Amino acid sequence: MTDPDRPAPGSDWTGPLPEREEEDDYDLLTYGEAGVRLKQEIDLQRGRVEAARAAGGDELARAEQRLVVLLEAAQRQQTNRIDADNFEKFFGYNGTPRRLTEEH
Repeated sequence: MTDPDRPAPGSDWTGPLPEREEEDDYDLLTYGEAGVRLKQEIDLQRGRVEAARAAGGDELARAEQRLVVLLEAAQRQQTNRIDADNFEKFFGYNGTPRRLTEEH
């Protein structure tokens, strides 16, 4: 049974390709880095799905299920970004996301 609200296992990355920030920030996992790592894992999982499909057996369903979960995570990662409107609610103080400042 297919759930219309879940991404299909073979669907492409739904948003712009994630990019790493130019500077290293060892204190936190940035949105860009998280997106890059998630995209890499999705690509690897697609390969696992294809290998399981070719081999047959019980692994295909598990591989497809994991791919769907990763695609759902990617969708959340792309849509729940901190912006000027929700910054204060998320962090608990008034401010501006760094990527929205001109000095960044």
